[in-house]
Amino acid sequence: MKLPDWIRDTRFRQKLNQLMIPLCLQSLMLSSVAACDAIMLGRLSQNAMAAVSLATQIQFVQNMILSAITGALQILGAQYWGRNDRETINDLFCLSLRLSGLVSSVFCLLCLLLPQPLMAIFTNDPELMRIGAGYLRIAGWSYLLTGVTECYLTTMKVTGHAARSSWISSGAVVMNIVFNAVLIFGLFGAPAMGVRGAALATLLSRVIELGWAVVSSCQKSFIRPELRLLLRLRSRVAGDFRTCALPLAGAGLFWGVGFTSYTAIIGHLGADAAAANAVAAVIRDLTCCLCNGLAGAGGIMVGNELGAGRLDLGKEYGIRMAKIAFACGFSVTALVLILIAPLLRFIILTDRARSLFIGMMIIMAFYMIGRCVNTIIINGVFAAGGDTLFDMYSLAVCMWGIAIPLALLGAFVFHWPVLMVYACTCVDEVGKIPWVMIHFRKYKWVKNLTR
Repeated sequence: MKLPDWIRDTRFRQKLNQLMIPLCLQSLMLSSVAACDAIMLGRLSQNAMAAVSLATQIQFVQNMILSAITGALQILGAQYWGRNDRETINDLFCLSLRLSGLVSSVFCLLCLLLPQPLMAIFTNDPELMRIGAGYLRIAGWSYLLTGVTECYLTTMKVTGHAARSSWISSGAVVMNIVFNAVLIFGLFGAPAMGVRGAALATLLSRVIELGWAVVSSCQKSFIRPELRLLLRLRSRVAGDFRTCALPLAGAGLFWGVGFTSYTAIIGHLGADAAAANAVAAVIRDLTCCLCNGLAGAGGIMVGNELGAGRLDLGKEYGIRMAKIAFACGFSVTALVLILIAPLLRFIILTDRARSLFIGMMIIMAFYMIGRCVNTIIINGVFAAGGDTLFDMYSLAVCMWGIAIPLALLGAFVFHWPVLMVYACTCVDEVGKIPWVMIHFRKYKWVKNLTR
């Protein structure tokens, strides 16, 4: 039997592994924080776990905006790295630092000044609102550092230091988990702070992560921000950056606010539904690590070839990534179904919440086919050539035109069962696969964006 091209091509396979493995590890470690929060807080109470899951939706929305900035940095940075233009990459780095710092400051202030109104968006349960607001008052300070750190890590990824980027974020995650255990439960003589301990652990690990990234960037062969470029208000690549970032920002806001809406809708269906969804969301994020790593690696590889002017090879790499996307989707579906039984023995939930969790996992298993395919092709292949508008259009139609209205009507007008409402929140990813593949075959993403 003839092996697929991406297996027979040693150069392609080695480069994919060099990028994918650290990026998957980085994504896995980041998702592990939410998993450990859920497990540790779940040991305190179901309400503590559900409240923190709802509160972290604020950072989720922030990350969607920041992903537009770092996404544009990655798209253009990968292409300019393909033609070995370090000065332009530095210019892009400094531009992204200024924008990310501004966004992070706004979210930090919102969490510090308006934690209670923010929690009211996601739940009408007074106890969940109280617990979540206490979390945001401390964790909000960490949101101030997030954007700056992500710019450093993204620059490392596209300039041949993906492994270092992975080490930094993974190390910060390990420290977060350790701090969580110490501060939540009061280990080694520390005070038992509960939910506030989880927030403080997040803040401490973010401070260390940013410090580590800044020190690493000062080493030889790393890109570090130059003061003259950092203080310059006008960038010579600002127009190209804006062309990439604005559609990404639109898509990020559509997706981020949409996903937050899903959580808010489920959160208004009761504490049991919120708790089951909180655990299912953690499993979803953990199992998405493979497709996130493949999307990042594929985007950098395709972008390098397009930026170097090798359009035919960039196109071929994109086609291979599309085939890998489907293989990834079916593999993750099987993994989610396998995980249901062991998770039920470990997670503490009420009988109703356990029943809802089983149903959500089965629905999510089939949702993962679409999630993997769309993530790798849209966020990886399309983005590599600057084809960023498609994501925004597809989200506007499939998520905001179909999935969210269905979920809202089902929850608050027709009063459908929780699992039917949850299924409505999953129809968008699976439904847009044919549209994605039709657009893929037009090859509008095969573009050199460098000047």
